[in-house]
Amino acid sequence: MKLSTAEQARLDDQLRAAAWRNDVGQAAGLIEKGADVNAQDSTRQSAYLIAASEGRLELLRLALRSGADVNDKDSWNGTGLIRAAERGHALVVGQLLQSGIDRDHVNRIGYQAVHEAVWLGANTADYVDTVRVLVAGGADLTTPSLSEGRTPLQMARLRGFPLLETVLEKAASAQPVARPDVELLAAAADGDADRVALALRSGAQIETRDSRDRTALLLAVTSDHVAAARLLVAMGASADALDDRHDTPWLVTGVTGSAAMLEALLPATPDLTIVNRYGGVSVIPASERGHADYVDRVVKTGIDVNHVNRLGWTALLEAVILGDGGPAHQRIVATLLAAGADPALPDGDRVTAVQHARSKGQREIVTLLQPR
Repeated sequence: MKLSTAEQARLDDQLRAAAWRNDVGQAAGLIEKGADVNAQDSTRQSAYLIAASEGRLELLRLALRSGADVNDKDSWNGTGLIRAAERGHALVVGQLLQSGIDRDHVNRIGYQAVHEAVWLGANTADYVDTVRVLVAGGADLTTPSLSEGRTPLQMARLRGFPLLETVLEKAASAQPVARPDVELLAAAADGDADRVALALRSGAQIETRDSRDRTALLLAVTSDHVAAARLLVAMGASADALDDRHDTPWLVTGVTGSAAMLEALLPATPDLTIVNRYGGVSVIPASERGHADYVDRVVKTGIDVNHVNRLGWTALLEAVILGDGGPAHQRIVATLLAAGADPALPDGDRVTAVQHARSKGQREIVTLLQPR
């Protein structure tokens, strides 16, 4: 049914308000009712452009799925890419580049996205990531801004941003990459995020595999190369790509226990139910190994803390049976219990976690596991 002009305007107003609040659930409901993600108010703000400027990745993905005009312009004749680059939203920049946005559009003050990231940015990790994503995505790095007449590299030097200057210098001095796929895998394994960016810029396929079916992201995750992983995720790498041992980037984080890497992978929307070759989800090896910070974060994702692996063990049982009963494992047990782990679930021999803890002399853990 076609909406009246007044009803359409009301829904569009509500959608923009939901976008400013980052209320993705309400935004989805309003779009279902007919709200337009491209509808602009008197200041030329739309739900799509708000998502881009505010760095709201989930909202942006919703807008793109709902027909957002990726090259729509704001009151400065700027694209969503320019807005996101100015704020240092690397993940949004990557999503927009993957969506086919004009990467070199010039706004009303003569800036492309890369100019905005440097001249209006900061010498911080967020902007390093953003500039690397623009390099990887093929953004023009040599055209001077119309306002200052300076290239992005010249801007970085003038602003006194050595981190950004280094990224741009490496891009400017790079030789052509003869075998981009091979270089991508090698750069990821070495943790060289700038080389990763240049390999992608030269046409490397982001899901290319080595002889063991490992992707660049899996290689980066395995050695805890977080900056390289953040870049690959921003450019669309899968966290669920299986290698020949049934490992994925997502599953390997449970083994390495890197909370920073976990944060890098979550925007890739990993499958929380995917299991390793032992039939376990990522929280199980993390609990066994005493990765308390990782467990603290991963239980907030909604992962099944009562998942049972092929040995018949849950994360709680692994923390007790294979743990040392020390502070890290005590903290993990407390975290799992607070997240809904069931202490009554026994192993394959019908032995519960508290019984294992008693037999191992883990008195503090026994106390945690006993009914209150």
